[in-house]
Amino acid sequence: MGFFRTARQGKRDDAELGKGLWRRANDRFTRGLDRYHQVLDGVDDDALYAELVEIANELFELAARVRAICVEAQRRSPSDGLDIPGALAGVHRSLSTAGNSLATTAEAAAMLRLAVGPVPAGAESVRRRAEAVQEHVRDAERRLNEAPAGN
Repeated sequence: MGFFRTARQGKRDDAELGKGLWRRANDRFTRGLDRYHQVLDGVDDDALYAELVEIANELFELAARVRAICVEAQRRSPSDGLDIPGALAGVHRSLSTAGNSLATTAEAAAMLRLAVGPVPAGAESVRRRAEAVQEHVRDAERRLNEAPAGN
């Protein structure tokens, strides 16, 4: 059953995201979310876990927005390769930076998980990085809305 669901999702992704840079941007963000959730599995401190789960939920809500940006970008500038279309270069840059920031957010959460003893600031370092991810997604949305619709 899982195999067929995965195959259907892959075809849907091909249709909506193409096989080029917009698909890669979406997939990179999804992998970052997966990494963050994997880090959560090893958190023993209940208070820290609760903070990290709250941040995880906020990041998860961004996934649908990132996908919508990538679907619209693919509609405007179809991509089956890695060439970045000039009119949407800023959108791609913001999505790429969001993916990088999400990876550093997962890394910060992993560092907290490995901390010895109580963590005085809680998940503040993770929260700051998650806010950067949110800002980059908002920037990608803004740039997409400002880009000419014809490209």
